[in-house]
Amino acid sequence: MANPANPISETATRFRFPSAYTILFALIVIVAALTWVIPAGEYARIASETLGTDIPVAGSYALTDANPQGFFDVILAPIAGFYDPTSYTANAIDVALFVLMIGGFIGVVTATGAIDAGIKRAMTRLKGHEKWMIPILMGLFALGGTTEGMAEETLAFYVLLTPVMIAAGYDALTAVAVILLGAGVGVLGSTVNAFSTVIASDAAGIPFTDGLFLRFAILAVTFAVTVAYVMRYAARVKADPSRSLVFDKKAANEAHFRSAADATTDFTRLHKIVLILFGTTFAVMIWGVSLGGWWMAEMSGLFLFAGIGIGLIGRLGEKGLVDAFVGGARDLLGVALIIGLARGIVVVMDAGHMTDTILYWAEGTVADLSTVAFINVMYWIEVVMAFFVPSTSGLAVLSMPVLAPVGDFAGVDRSLIVTAFQSATGVVNLVTPTSAVVMGGLAIARVPYERWLRFVWPILLGLTIIIMAALSLGAVLGGTPT
Repeated sequence: MANPANPISETATRFRFPSAYTILFALIVIVAALTWVIPAGEYARIASETLGTDIPVAGSYALTDANPQGFFDVILAPIAGFYDPTSYTANAIDVALFVLMIGGFIGVVTATGAIDAGIKRAMTRLKGHEKWMIPILMGLFALGGTTEGMAEETLAFYVLLTPVMIAAGYDALTAVAVILLGAGVGVLGSTVNAFSTVIASDAAGIPFTDGLFLRFAILAVTFAVTVAYVMRYAARVKADPSRSLVFDKKAANEAHFRSAADATTDFTRLHKIVLILFGTTFAVMIWGVSLGGWWMAEMSGLFLFAGIGIGLIGRLGEKGLVDAFVGGARDLLGVALIIGLARGIVVVMDAGHMTDTILYWAEGTVADLSTVAFINVMYWIEVVMAFFVPSTSGLAVLSMPVLAPVGDFAGVDRSLIVTAFQSATGVVNLVTPTSAVVMGGLAIARVPYERWLRFVWPILLGLTIIIMAALSLGAVLGGTPT
């Protein structure tokens, strides 16, 4: 694979890559323009008690009244990304609020001095063995990805792990890679992920255990390759910081994430208590999402409650607690705005009735193909669809009822189509700018989007080759063995 560790200087070129805000707003304009070109159409839908939502009926696509998006629709799209201004239905407002609560919580914990003192203690004890943090942490995130589709929950970890990686001699991009690639590889190799494999299998009319063996194999191989890639980059940055893709931001990032660390000398008993409560908060969050039926509101309430509790225990006082919480939320305000912009793209596309048309075109593309060609074309169809529908569960409900039955005519097992779907969405959601997880995580870690693309494209190519080879093998063997 190509070496990702070439330094970049913003002053070395006249062209300056636009910010995430500009990229996302430009995509809103582009998608709005496409609604004037792509015919509007819809599938008939029936209610599914199993999935708890309406699903499209294969073969029922019909043209519908066009609703091209104009100037005012584009202007309102970032607002509609947060909530529907007509029905007041929530879109991404819950995720944005969750991010602000995380910011406030981290701000309080940071104000106690516990994070900086803890990082310093950890780096002292790990000296010479820092590299093993990477596979261990990526393994934990991959476990979360393959079992419960860990995505939005990872936003809480960027503020925590970025200063750890910087203190270990790596860079902010390494922290992003550990979290985003770790959880992302778990999602593309989903095994029992209810938000991907289970929903897609139900929508395809098969047990989610069909094809499990191949999915485990994809997970194992892609995880090993991805960990090796990240460790290779991290080792080069540690040996020569100038090889970091964000070297020009090194001083600013260290000042932002480690401003108080150098001034902290003692790791006190109070720091230890605060960090235990800090870790317990994340453990409760994971339990709540996995087993307690929690989502954004409950997680936001947890971080609000924990922030107040830790502020009181940390003896910040009323003013210190409020200032720390508000200051921490203020630091992530830009991230919250990015999340609304990203969701605004999907709002414009849905309002223009173009999503079902793209699916209909995909349905007709795979006719009369060999089994190997069919499954690989199906993979790329899902790649394209995943860009327009960044929600894994949403795309599963949209595409599987239409595309899975097509496999019956091509002689391709439906479980293999589910595997192609989850692998495609997993790969795309590592880079798509329509994902609040990608853009939000990069914003928190202060890594420009184009630097992430430069880092990640070689591993994306490698993952795609592995996935396509696995899908081809499954097609040759007549399906995916359980």
